Amino acid sequence: MIRHATLADAPQVRAIWNTMITDSTANFSEIEKTLAEVEEILRERPRQGYPIFVAEDERGVVGFATYFQFRANSGYRFTMENTVALLSEAKGCGYGRALMQAVEDHARSGGVHSMIAGVSAKNPEGLAFHAALGYATVATVPQSGHKWGEWLDLVLMQKFL
Repeated sequence: MIRHATLADAPQVRAIWNTMITDSTANFSEIEKTLAEVEEILRERPRQGYPIFVAEDERGVVGFATYFQFRANSGYRFTMENTVALLSEAKGCGYGRALMQAVEDHARSGGVHSMIAGVSAKNPEGLAFHAALGYATVATVPQSGHKWGEWLDLVLMQKFL
């Protein structure tokens, strides 16, 4: 089931997010999110017009997705960037696709023109996932991230909604 996240989902969303931070280069951050930070995101993003959706099954929350303005100034107000994350055991079950459908539908209904995905070049699953959803690679930003002593390339993918 895909639904809007609530504050009660914060511990599970945090666990998913932090696993992505600690166990992969899918997220370039090296600092885990605190429960308070995740609760703040769950409160503030929807207030700003950017909902957070969760995928839930019998295990509880198994993934989340959201979007936000790509860059801060008003010239970018029709271009958004997405975030999507799943528990490893929930990958390949259709949750990611359903979460992205919810994100894209919401964005489209709000007049968003395009969606950007910033994907680590070392994340072939993420690149293939977005490509399967119709995202095209538009740029690679070499050595733009640094994690675990390694320089990482960021691939920007875009889909017109």
